Amino acid sequence: MRRILHSFLLTLISISALAQIPANYYSTATGTGAALKTQLNAIITNGHIDHGYNGLWTGYATTDRDYYYENDGTILDIYSERPTAADPYNFTYQTGQCGGNNGGEGFCYNREHIVPQSLFSEASPMKNDIHFIRATDAKVNGMRSNYPFGKVGTATFTSLNGSKLGNSVSANYSGTVFEPIDEFKGDVARMIFYFVTRYETKLSGFSSGNMLGTTAYPGLQTWELNQLLAWHNLDPVSPAEIGRNDASYLYQGNRNPYIDNPNYVNLVWGTPTTDTQAPTAPTNLVANNPTASTVALSWTASTDNIGVTGYDVYANGVLKSTVSGTSATVQALNSSTTYNFYIIAKDAAGNPSPQSNIATETTLAGSGGGTGTCGTEDFENITGTGNGYETRIWTNNNITWTATDARIDQTINGKAITVQNGSLTSSSISGGIQSLTVTTQRKFGGTSSALNLQINGTTVGTIPYSDAVTTTIINNINVSGNVIIKLVNPVASNRVAIDDLSWTCAASLSTVENSKEKAFSIYPNPVRNHELFVKGENLSKVLKAEIYDLSGKLIKNIANPFKNSNKINLHGVTKGVYILKTDNNTTKFIVD
Repeated sequence: MRRILHSFLLTLISISALAQIPANYYSTATGTGAALKTQLNAIITNGHIDHGYNGLWTGYATTDRDYYYENDGTILDIYSERPTAADPYNFTYQTGQCGGNNGGEGFCYNREHIVPQSLFSEASPMKNDIHFIRATDAKVNGMRSNYPFGKVGTATFTSLNGSKLGNSVSANYSGTVFEPIDEFKGDVARMIFYFVTRYETKLSGFSSGNMLGTTAYPGLQTWELNQLLAWHNLDPVSPAEIGRNDASYLYQGNRNPYIDNPNYVNLVWGTPTTDTQAPTAPTNLVANNPTASTVALSWTASTDNIGVTGYDVYANGVLKSTVSGTSATVQALNSSTTYNFYIIAKDAAGNPSPQSNIATETTLAGSGGGTGTCGTEDFENITGTGNGYETRIWTNNNITWTATDARIDQTINGKAITVQNGSLTSSSISGGIQSLTVTTQRKFGGTSSALNLQINGTTVGTIPYSDAVTTTIINNINVSGNVIIKLVNPVASNRVAIDDLSWTCAASLSTVENSKEKAFSIYPNPVRNHELFVKGENLSKVLKAEIYDLSGKLIKNIANPFKNSNKINLHGVTKGVYILKTDNNTTKFIVD
């Protein structure tokens, strides 16, 4: 919707009457570069009053109200506001607030830390600083999670106002990022500039989150700094920012200098020098402790003129994972196989080091022809405290797990993750999945139900839960290639603890061809008229037929496929080689 000039003028009159920059507030900000940043730090630290985390709700009464677009006093949410069109929904101050992600977009709003609170272990005063904590839609806040801000290439999620989550196309960073709409890109940049200035003396103790630096200056990783500088120049300070800064000053006692004087951004950071110096090669790589599917690695850290941000782990020339430390356990390896491992370090600018020395190790023989345990998650690496239902993110065995609307204080066999109206999702895992085992227990009463198990977005089974501790095994999942494991709680009122999750790797579907019923056969092969016929005993009793491509992607899933005929319709299936998997049979066919 339109900005209304009359409202703007009234707002400016109100601002001038209530909160102006105090005389001589920035009189000691006389330097440039790191010196100026430290001078600004001293200015905005002085007078800062910490009103606590719950105080933010009070602050939002004046800081996050919309008197600039609709001019109706609803919550000004940067993740749902449409500056030139009707908003998809609006939140009423106080009545629309919530603690976690309790529904879809428009359900409620909560407190979004533009710099994720997981990076500073939810410590105060950072956790409560209204200058970088916005009132935003709870669903979009959960989707943004703790990802850095950047330019998105292919979006995996888009909010109703166009904010996006997806792979980064920002220069020198290829991870997952979140991109606000153009109207608020400068707002985000200046909030982050505030954060790394106000807390510059604490940065060395924070996690980077692929955005923060570890030193007071420049305070940000090079790629993120360059992106935020571009956004700062693209989206100048708006009346809404000025009003929020003044209201925040009245509430909290300090100001954002980059809103008061946008030129401070250039005076502090200028044009960053491009980093072209690569890290040194990692050394002393050692491989040991092999199992049938894993090998443990350790090495000596690389050095870099600015700083190493991660290490790429290779097995027989194939990238297996990227880690931040100097050790890793390589997963999803084949049994009785010799592997050559090496490591490459990278810095924030993406400069790769020479490869490390090669370490060789052979995996153990498998047992009984099975695949063995391919991965585990015992939830002991969950960080943070508290019983609030929030988005929780942690990494274990080189897999990053995200639990939405989750608490971390409940146990089953040690630590567990407890999900309410949310889900538990892994990052991408190599090796596929054949079967999955997990232990569950409903907490705090409720009804018995079941979690939905999704692999790459497709539901492949259900996991029952009740007030009793229950261990469930789901077999015959058989998805090869890279997979994402997701457990979804469909009953919002139930709180389900999850523990001792493990899975076996998938046998390669492209090489499996067997039949427990000797009479089972398919024709014609190749298929030329979009119809595949099947012969076999008791076909009418077959419960499910699945068609996979050779990467392990599920193409078709058909319940009771031969109840009325012995053919499968393949219309829409493109030319190629596929796998047909029924209850007791797996066979290969070609679509011509």
